[in-house]
Amino acid sequence: MERMAESIMNVATTLPEGVPLAAKGLLHLGSRAAVDQTLSRLAARGELIRAGRGIYMRPVQTRFGPRSPSAEQTIEALAVQRGETIVPSGAAAANALGLTTQVPVKTVYLTSGRSRVLNLGRQAVELRHAPRWQLALGSKTSGQVVRALAWLGPDEAPKGLQILRSKLTETAKTELVSAAPQFPTWLARLIGKMVHG
Repeated sequence: MERMAESIMNVATTLPEGVPLAAKGLLHLGSRAAVDQTLSRLAARGELIRAGRGIYMRPVQTRFGPRSPSAEQTIEALAVQRGETIVPSGAAAANALGLTTQVPVKTVYLTSGRSRVLNLGRQAVELRHAPRWQLALGSKTSGQVVRALAWLGPDEAPKGLQILRSKLTETAKTELVSAAPQFPTWLARLIGKMVHG
């Protein structure tokens, strides 16, 4: 078992910060049960962080001691590894676009995968399953606009769109118009008015 632990830690040390270790990616070292058990033991000893079901990470060593990897790097790596679209929530998008001064208390991302919570040390990162139309434009500015307007809702979105109208590039406006058929009726109508007057 110690040989497997050593092999897993050798794999972990080759990964950049925030890249998760998945049990499925370590099956070349032994059976699934043995890999799972070894990962659990490494987490109990503090050599790995258990971020969620089947997701482990190596803590980042600093001069002040170990810390969890950054949420952004972890989410980015997880999206690539699992083949999911994962983007910041509508509240975070609205804040980034200057539509609200409220800073979300919880770190929430929208995902095409299942809803779950990742525990990165003391920080809990929530992944919420979202409808495909909210993820359609990904992490582009136009995608942020869609999520921010969805978060504002049908009553507040027109005010938000007035603020954004002058800030958006022609490319972003074109992307919004081309994706509009996927959106709910109220949002597609708003975007059509913004672009076509």
